[in-house]
Amino acid sequence: MIGSKRIAVLLLCVCISAWWSHEIRRCIRDGISMADFSAIYYGARCVMQHKDPYDANTFLREFRAEGGRFPTNSTASKVDPIIVTNCINLPTALLLTTPFAMLPWGVAQTLWMVLTAGLLAMAACFLWDLGAKAAPIVWVCLAGFLLANCEQLLVLGNSAGIAVSLCVVAAWCFLRERYAMTGVFLLAISLVLKPQDAGFVWLYFLLAGGALRKRALQTLAVAGILGLFAAIWIAPSSPHWIQELHRNLAVGSARGAINDPGLTGAMEKSVGKIIDMQAALSVFRNAPRFYNFVSYLIGGFLILIWSIAVLKKRSSREGARLALAAISALSLLPVYHRTHDAKLLMLAIPACAMLWTEGGPRRWIALALTSVGILLTSDIPIAFLLVCTRNLSLSTSTVTGKVMTMILLRPIPLVLLATGCFYLWVYAHYSPSPAGLVRQHDAANRTAIAAAK
Repeated sequence: MIGSKRIAVLLLCVCISAWWSHEIRRCIRDGISMADFSAIYYGARCVMQHKDPYDANTFLREFRAEGGRFPTNSTASKVDPIIVTNCINLPTALLLTTPFAMLPWGVAQTLWMVLTAGLLAMAACFLWDLGAKAAPIVWVCLAGFLLANCEQLLVLGNSAGIAVSLCVVAAWCFLRERYAMTGVFLLAISLVLKPQDAGFVWLYFLLAGGALRKRALQTLAVAGILGLFAAIWIAPSSPHWIQELHRNLAVGSARGAINDPGLTGAMEKSVGKIIDMQAALSVFRNAPRFYNFVSYLIGGFLILIWSIAVLKKRSSREGARLALAAISALSLLPVYHRTHDAKLLMLAIPACAMLWTEGGPRRWIALALTSVGILLTSDIPIAFLLVCTRNLSLSTSTVTGKVMTMILLRPIPLVLLATGCFYLWVYAHYSPSPAGLVRQHDAANRTAIAAAK
């Protein structure tokens, strides 16, 4: 059982983030604060009013009609209108947000923040039973630090906090073979909310075989039903939403736009905001064809090796920890991700705790990589790096300058790559112990007997 003191520490850490984010929101009096959540909230209200949420002009009119205002400071006044009105959320995300969209904006944003903070704390507690109890101090320090650095996630109201938390809880349900159908629904919601965060975790369960594959297929079925309902729901308001969503994605990732990973992006001086491989590769050649191709090549190759390893190995709880730790880092590399999505690194904590108890050099490598990965994707360290590098002037005309720019301004993709490769290497050389297989076989028999009854 988790000790009450350890739970209190985690709750204190997430309360620090929630309190700080609340104070930041109170200081923003001249406009909207939760830009990411407002994009979903007002998008859902558009559909409820039979208006097209993927049309920026229609969205803006609805936003202003509801009393929404944008901040007037120089940075937010340029960024927030793009984030809010250029809707890039799936119809399923808008559908799932309708209960909040029925509430007044002030109530809805507070409930969304409380829900996100609560789910993150709950997910961190479930890590204990996923294997983190092997090293309680490691679990408390890593999970506590992660929870204490969620201010930006809560201020912006990004749905990654909910998607990642539900994904972690679903992984516990499947691996512990408890409340399986609850896990199916939670993972399905995570998938349709942010597929880029939960997709590869779902892929692990599909490739692992046995009961886990059954749960993955059930999850896919539930996600398909949710997708069908969302498509029917949004069709009258936006019959061409697929084309419009594709257009909005292209606008956001265009040269100089907010999601441009290159040095020409609107937030090129914001250290660590974009954490995929494109952000690092663009330093060497700021051409989408180059950094997209190389990123897909590197990330795809590593994920392919990981997939083959999952298919070949016998499923075990210890192996699942290593496999999920590897994919939690590798899945962030090929396609667009921000630091909010890096909360998925919570899944690396049980594997880190397991390796720590085994001793040897691997324990230090696991602790160092996992700690640095969580550290560099956390809000306070990022703010500190931003202050230190704000006036830094590096020339990218030389190889040395490009390397220094990547290390100082774009370090996160390199750390994620090293973390993913390390856990993949450990997983590829891992053989489940006979005792672990016996425990899993007995658990499978108990599940089969219970199902038969």
